[in-house]
Amino acid sequence: MHQSEINAAGNLGLSVVRGGETYVVDPGDGWAGVPGKQWGSLRDYLPDFMPRRGLPEAVNEYRTRNLPNIWRGAKKVFLAEKLRLPTMFGALYLRVTRGDDVLDLGCVSLRVVTTAGVTYICADIAGGGSDSNLFKFHGFGTGTTAEASGDTALVTELTTQYATDNTRPTGSQAASTNTYTTVGTLTPDADVAITEHGIFTATSSGTLLDRSKFSAVNLVAANPDSLQATYVLTLPAGG
Repeated sequence: MHQSEINAAGNLGLSVVRGGETYVVDPGDGWAGVPGKQWGSLRDYLPDFMPRRGLPEAVNEYRTRNLPNIWRGAKKVFLAEKLRLPTMFGALYLRVTRGDDVLDLGCVSLRVVTTAGVTYICADIAGGGSDSNLFKFHGFGTGTTAEASGDTALVTELTTQYATDNTRPTGSQAASTNTYTTVGTLTPDADVAITEHGIFTATSSGTLLDRSKFSAVNLVAANPDSLQATYVLTLPAGG
């Protein structure tokens, strides 16, 4: 939207308690990637990634195109939820800014926490040289290979397209009861179509915690365009 057209607005946030478990209800704007978002059921997450009435046409078109990507991870998380099995998973949300226009694409991926990332966390708990606090660096790339738990890097990560060459954006960090959230923004200095994202322990190289592959998001440097990525790692209790 254009800045001159912005009017006062508000959102109502609701929490539902069922059997001692708290679920955060999506306020209806498609942007639920914030600390406190709890996994509840398929119905809770549908507004985050499904096309629906009231969203901009461009957002619904993107969500329709991206459904095969999000389904790779969603079907596994949904199965675990139905079986009442706690499962660790990451959710990636994207927001595109083009001049004064902002498009909340919503949740674009529920894949995939890596073996390397889990190994790193376990080493940190054991008091080794690892430091889980470093999982705050956002990598962006143009690779199109589907995610796998054995991934240790992005398929084709950006290099000179980063605002500072070969340097990933550093994200903010926050935590709630059972979620870790980091938000990072890419403002490329060259035109690029982003199709993958990862959370790392360093501005270059480092350990990959989670990799996501999604439908292309085109960014034009001259506008300038930017892409905000919100990554939410959920660690449910129970057993």
